[in-house]
Amino acid sequence: MEHRMFCYQCQEAARGTGCTMAGVCGKSPETAAMQDLLLYVTKGLSSVTTRLREEGEKIEEKVNHLVTANLFATITNVNFDNKAIAERIRKTLAVKENLLGQLENKSGLPDAALWNGTENEYAAKAASRQVGVMATEDEDIRSLRELITYGLKGLAAYMKHASVLQKDSEEINAFLQKALAKTLDDSLTADELVALTLETGQYGVEGMALLDAANTGAYGNPEITAVDIGVGENPGILISGHDLKDLEQLLEQTAGTGVDVYTHSEMLPAHYYPAFKKYPHFAGNYGNAWWKQKEEFASFNGPILMTTNCIVPPADSYKDRLWTTGAAGYPGCRHVEGECGERKDFSGIIAQAKKCPPPQEIETGSIVGGFAHEQVFALADKVVDAVKSGAIRKFVVMAGCDGRMKSRDYYTEFARKLPEDVVILTAGCAKYKYNKLDLGEIGGIPRVLDAGQCNDSYSLALIALKLKEVFGLEDVNDLPIVYNIAWYEQKAVIVLLALLHLGVKNIHLGPTLPAFLSPNVAKVLVDNFGIAGIGTVDEDLKLFFGEEA
Repeated sequence: MEHRMFCYQCQEAARGTGCTMAGVCGKSPETAAMQDLLLYVTKGLSSVTTRLREEGEKIEEKVNHLVTANLFATITNVNFDNKAIAERIRKTLAVKENLLGQLENKSGLPDAALWNGTENEYAAKAASRQVGVMATEDEDIRSLRELITYGLKGLAAYMKHASVLQKDSEEINAFLQKALAKTLDDSLTADELVALTLETGQYGVEGMALLDAANTGAYGNPEITAVDIGVGENPGILISGHDLKDLEQLLEQTAGTGVDVYTHSEMLPAHYYPAFKKYPHFAGNYGNAWWKQKEEFASFNGPILMTTNCIVPPADSYKDRLWTTGAAGYPGCRHVEGECGERKDFSGIIAQAKKCPPPQEIETGSIVGGFAHEQVFALADKVVDAVKSGAIRKFVVMAGCDGRMKSRDYYTEFARKLPEDVVILTAGCAKYKYNKLDLGEIGGIPRVLDAGQCNDSYSLALIALKLKEVFGLEDVNDLPIVYNIAWYEQKAVIVLLALLHLGVKNIHLGPTLPAFLSPNVAKVLVDNFGIAGIGTVDEDLKLFFGEEA
């Protein structure tokens, strides 16, 4: 059977090998082709900017922002709008042609840097042998190139969020573009690509640190917070995704309107930031992880604003209430424009909210979070005493992503069966598998310490390094910490590479290992870093804790 597309960048790749007829995410073959071409021309632009830097030229910030926004638009569940993606391709080609004209030395540039087709040529180019994952014939080289590319997509997401808060890094942007260009370089060996993979992890740590500084500089350090999960009597707007600047602007514009604002999924940790607590209409969190949005968006009744991933193709019952902004997009849904640093106009979504009934209540109570690095550092003495006394035997990092697969129930069962002297460290939407289980406390320390979004995984790294320092250990792997991480999309890839750069070993990934790891590349990760999959809950409890479940 002829493949209509090929994509294996997320955990739900069909049959564990790749989506070939349509994306499990809902991406059509046409959208997949447009995303492949956007990635291709962005790599071409990056080849040109890298060559210009070698010639001593400075690259404008708006070009850097274009590259990161393009990569973000190709992350799983961000943009399904072919017209919007085609416009990004057109803009990228125009910028690339302008910069190409400034190059003194054009020799040896790849086809991606030289091609300049019109829109009616996009489909044919996307279908050509030069574009897409399968353009690389050697399985191991292809695997490494994709591993690097997906890590760079995750890094680009961090950079995009930081740049809207006026934090940027020419060094990181230059590396990101150079690494993109190198994925087109046929002269690089597998060993050189392995080295580039680890270097991507190094810049992943730097990108995460930059975003952490941007978020905490703008909104303060997260603090322990109980977040209401019920509803009020006012109409509401539900905001999902990760972009805190979008949330800030929405809260400012809804103040005094009689419209409440609720978070969904990865936006939950916004409640932990002191700056957002001044808004009395910042009502609480509604629902669970991204994949439940079809039922939860329907019952919310009001409009929904998607600031980034994760969009599930909407049902007709609420499609007219779904709005997108930034890199996100879905055909038929209204889009709020606004480039980096610009004020966005949310008056349309506010007007719609006023005409909608209040949200339907789906649960009551509260959930506690806000355990980012500064808050945990403030509890350091209590944590250390608990470890030394034996009250806390181990920590288990259960960060990462949630998803639809039934096999992900493993993480709920694993958390429920954990020994009572084990504490969970988490960030990302994986926490929705267990953050409402009421696992209790150990000496006043909650057994689920939520550091925030997947964007906040840096906190978990800092916490580990702080504990290493406090206990006077030489190796971070000597800490009483085990890693049992759920992954879904490309931001999880950069977190993994960042942990590898920091020297963390024996990380378990589930519910399946990435389809884009060839057997030989997987063996490199296993042999050098102890990367492993998951088994059954009882097998893994015995492996990690010596427990007989």
